[in-house]
Amino acid sequence: MGEPILVAKEIRKSFGRLQVLKGLDITINKGDRYILFGSNGAGKTTLVRILSTLMPPDSGEIKLFGKKVEGSPKELKAKIGFMSHDPYLYPELSAWENLEFFSSLYSIKNRSSRIKTLLVETGLLHRSYDRMGSFSRGMKQRLALARTLLHDPDLIFLDEAYSGLDIRAQNILNERILRLNKKGKTFIFITHNIHKGFEIANRGAILSNGLIVHEAEGASEAEFSEKLNEIIWGESG
Repeated sequence: MGEPILVAKEIRKSFGRLQVLKGLDITINKGDRYILFGSNGAGKTTLVRILSTLMPPDSGEIKLFGKKVEGSPKELKAKIGFMSHDPYLYPELSAWENLEFFSSLYSIKNRSSRIKTLLVETGLLHRSYDRMGSFSRGMKQRLALARTLLHDPDLIFLDEAYSGLDIRAQNILNERILRLNKKGKTFIFITHNIHKGFEIANRGAILSNGLIVHEAEGASEAEFSEKLNEIIWGESG
């Protein structure tokens, strides 16, 4: 087990009268491939947006890389990547032009070399100058992953990255993730796809009613699925 890279304690978040997170605690270690499961509305997206500094909590403490998160400091943001199920790319631009634009926002040095490396790693070099709007869903997700990795983050959040992908595209995405993990990158996922999640996860947790109610390391997919169903049925009952 690596040293803690993210520690969050007593995280609370409400939207109006709706209390989404209710004093949640979570610890992510360096090198983790940590999967978050839960029913719709359990608070998963809210949690990862808070942990990735995109949204402030109402209360609680977050430490990233051993430092308290206060006002979302730039030096911490530079170590974080966030990839949503929506690729947030420009369909009228080519793959290269999209990465060129976003790399300019990050003030990346050796821009062309970095873009080429990422297009090779995501298997898109042969489509560098094609409009993103002509890409399949899987190719768009791979380009979104390249965008997420432009500034070489150490901690990467993936929010429903498998959404809309066929089996081949899901396998390609997992292959890229595992390759990056071997290079020391840490991942936190949200997914409804238990099977795909357990192909790569080394730790998993279930979020219910604003709290982590079950956490396992090295659990089998069958055991975890049974626990998840038990919790979801409990919520609906």
